Amino acid sequence: MMFKTIEEMIYHVKEESIQIIDFKVVDMKGRWHRLSITARKLDKSIMTKGIGFDGSSYGFVTVEESDMIMIPNVSTCYLDPFKTHKTIVVIANIYVIKDNQIKRYTDDPRFIAEKTEQFMRDKHIADTCLLGPEFEFFVLDHVSYKNTNEHMEVKLDSAQADWNSSDDSYRNIGYTVPHHGGYHIDSPWDSSYEFRTKVALEAEKMNIPIKYHHSENGGPGQVEIEVDFGGIREMADRTLKMKNLLDLTAFQMRKSVTFMPKPFVNETGNGMHVHIQLKNKNDYIMFDNNGYAGLSKIALYAIGGILTHASALTAFTNPSTNSYKRLVPGFEAPVTVAFAKANRSAVIRIPGYTIQADEKRFELRSPDGTANPYFAYSAIMMAAFDGILNKIDPTDAGFGPFDKNLYDLTEDEKTKLTQLPTNLLEAADALKKDHNFLLQNNVFSKTLIETHIKRIQNDHYLVHKMPHPIEFEMYYSL
Repeated sequence: MMFKTIEEMIYHVKEESIQIIDFKVVDMKGRWHRLSITARKLDKSIMTKGIGFDGSSYGFVTVEESDMIMIPNVSTCYLDPFKTHKTIVVIANIYVIKDNQIKRYTDDPRFIAEKTEQFMRDKHIADTCLLGPEFEFFVLDHVSYKNTNEHMEVKLDSAQADWNSSDDSYRNIGYTVPHHGGYHIDSPWDSSYEFRTKVALEAEKMNIPIKYHHSENGGPGQVEIEVDFGGIREMADRTLKMKNLLDLTAFQMRKSVTFMPKPFVNETGNGMHVHIQLKNKNDYIMFDNNGYAGLSKIALYAIGGILTHASALTAFTNPSTNSYKRLVPGFEAPVTVAFAKANRSAVIRIPGYTIQADEKRFELRSPDGTANPYFAYSAIMMAAFDGILNKIDPTDAGFGPFDKNLYDLTEDEKTKLTQLPTNLLEAADALKKDHNFLLQNNVFSKTLIETHIKRIQNDHYLVHKMPHPIEFEMYYSL
């Protein structure tokens, strides 16, 4: 249903008796907002002039300069299968009025992704960047929480959780999954299979090609869906489409989905590993049969750039306080800024099974799904491009390769290697010190970076001042 022109869209709406058009606009945190019009209101004028809205409510600007305009991009249209009344969704770009002219808002997340791709082409690095994120999340059957001055509580449950094996309050038939026994598990133990299948089939109707889906090993109800590779803006659009589709499907099936990196204390948690490829003139330029793990110099320089800026990147790729409860040793999430072949303890892993040019890539393992995907994917690639332009060799920079388990380093070895930030405040400080690589060609703005730093600092301080239930176990009777 992706249209090339406004006229095509208007014709389709009339022919298919579409009743509602939903405009979707992303905010600073990476969450969609919605404004809906009826088909009667749809005409060429509203699709070219757009609709005004309050940008300060999206977290972009101050109240004094908050008037913005959303103008839909017709190439993003798709049919929403969940609405009672026939509805088309269309993602909108953000514009502002400057000098009596409508211009793209420089900090619109979609515009930042576009500028990142244009930077790559302008600098003759490549003409195509392909990203392949792994979406890890929990599908739960119950979630409840309360935070007041006198009551702090969270309850989570999954039908397949091992703790339900002894529940005799109902006719329990015993199909629970042993602790850390969920990886690729088959039915009937895989309790969310039908849910994921429904999501996968609906996603492909929305032009999101699915690579595969499966049960994961990181705790009760954890699963993974991977989509085919796509460009920076395209993949960020897909990420928000997938999240929306997952939430709507879960709501319909009376389930709950969370991308929280660490909802369960003793489980691995949810990452959003990002696989990266570059192409130029239809050639895959990251392959060299004689290079380390089959990687070309360009690929190694890209790794060098990402690892050089890894700490600053976490402010965008891991922007929640909960992110740093996942980034701890011993739970499969990387904490050491290093690269290696087939080594899941390093920040960057080169998959050992990629042996041909069209599949050669590397995987950044630190990001998680609380990120705004437009900011995260753009920041990752700006770091990679910085490494390519400045020929940052990751071995010369001391980042490896380390073909050993980096969780088992001695204290002396740890002091010689860079570790990722251990909390959101450290990530904010790292971005404050290291962000010039993002400012190149005005891809990111200082205003956006300062606003983002302030927001994540506020998140840190909010959580930091809250008493934690375990503190009552540890200190109440002292």
